[in-house]
Amino acid sequence: MNKKIAIIGTVGLPVKYGGFETLAEHLTKYLSHEYAMTVYCSAKSYEVKLPMHNGAKLEYINLDANGVQSIPYDILSILKSYRYADTILVLGVSGCIILPFVKFFSSKKIVANIDGLEWKREKWNKYAKWFLKFSEKQAVNYADIVITDNQVIQDYVLEEYGKESTLITYGGDHVERVSLSQEISEVYPFTNDKYAFKVCRIEPENNIHSIIEAMSMQTKLPLVIIGNWDNSNYGKDLRTKYKDIPHIHLLDPIYDQNILDQIRANCYVYLHGHSAGGTNPSLVEAMYLELPIFAYDVAYNLETTEHQASYFHTASDLLDLIEKMTEGSLQKNAKSMFEIATKRYVWKGIAKEYAKLF
Repeated sequence: MNKKIAIIGTVGLPVKYGGFETLAEHLTKYLSHEYAMTVYCSAKSYEVKLPMHNGAKLEYINLDANGVQSIPYDILSILKSYRYADTILVLGVSGCIILPFVKFFSSKKIVANIDGLEWKREKWNKYAKWFLKFSEKQAVNYADIVITDNQVIQDYVLEEYGKESTLITYGGDHVERVSLSQEISEVYPFTNDKYAFKVCRIEPENNIHSIIEAMSMQTKLPLVIIGNWDNSNYGKDLRTKYKDIPHIHLLDPIYDQNILDQIRANCYVYLHGHSAGGTNPSLVEAMYLELPIFAYDVAYNLETTEHQASYFHTASDLLDLIEKMTEGSLQKNAKSMFEIATKRYVWKGIAKEYAKLF
């Protein structure tokens, strides 16, 4: 009989959200023929509730997978799964406060991917940060195997908790270069020329303010950022501040993947401002698309790009990179990014690494 694997901590499948969901998509794609896999999904995120996907069973929990409800969502998923699963893969630390209880009553194997030091993110208040740090500690201390997605986080876990972790990154080979259609070039006329591009959640830790400030001080290259501007005062204030600058395009989220892929794949340079987290999925995807990357100068990004991208720390740094960039330097950057991505960030190999742990 195939081993039973439960995957906890995602919004669910099919993919409609982010990095952990994309991971679950490819684990089920490559491993469901070897294992009896179950993925826990948020009932609130799916109008159509499929019973199966990629050969994996889908179980629905009637709670949101994000925000405060992510804690009971993950806990309930873990409690349901430990009754039958041989191995429980927990993605993220929100529900890991339950792990001491689970390990006391069960010998089931727990594999925890602790993500990117969630407790450090600026968006959390001090109570949320305390809880997430405590949950991280429970994940590291009570999981049989801890997965880290970046060398910097692997080093942190060893230094902070004295525990070895298994380094497994994310894949990027699910993205494809998409040619611009005439319809998209008409709807988004900025695509007819060179432009800098970024897609992300609009949060301070993604350094949106520095990126827009830098790009507003030059006219060499228009800036396009797609994100959830209306979800916070931070986003609303930035939109208001820069609304009258014609070469700054701050667009609402685009949920049609084909449209988003066209705009992203055809940008002149990709700006990655993330300062928190580990190996960021959007960065890996941009690398696989062979885009030149200007990334925020933080250890995670340096590790992910093997120090081969261009880096900025302030608006002034980014402005300097834009002013000094050449066709040759951008081509060299893009070529290096693609070579690293095809070597390190391929889903089939990543799924095999997870299979070894299962």
